[in-house]
Amino acid sequence: MARVTVEDCVERIPNRFELVLLAAQRARNLSRGEEITVDRDNDKNPVVALREIAESTISLDKLNSDLVKSLSRAPEPEPADEEVLDLIPTDQNIFGLQDISAEEEAQVLPVDTEELNPDELEAALEAELGGRRR
Repeated sequence: MARVTVEDCVERIPNRFELVLLAAQRARNLSRGEEITVDRDNDKNPVVALREIAESTISLDKLNSDLVKSLSRAPEPEPADEEVLDLIPTDQNIFGLQDISAEEEAQVLPVDTEELNPDELEAALEAELGGRRR
């Protein structure tokens, strides 16, 4: 088969710069494993891409959207898993607005701190920490 020239493709895509961009994108897609729509004939991916454009065997709209997607700077956000959502800060886990029962409070503070004066509170803290204060 004869070599593809740019003139064969310009009938389909009049702007030569756009043609180069789309052909390069199609060549990259072919190297990533997309299916070829014409016979390869021992041609390399850029030539196959130009032949596909010239013979109108590929969708230019899809190729154009692939090109825009590849040139975009920011990647598309991925959906968050439940585990990730648990790690996102909220008012509840930042400020500790969770309701706890009296039993849970007793486990956290084994001594009723409201009834202690400052000296007794310090002694209770030292006892709780095992004398490792300061």
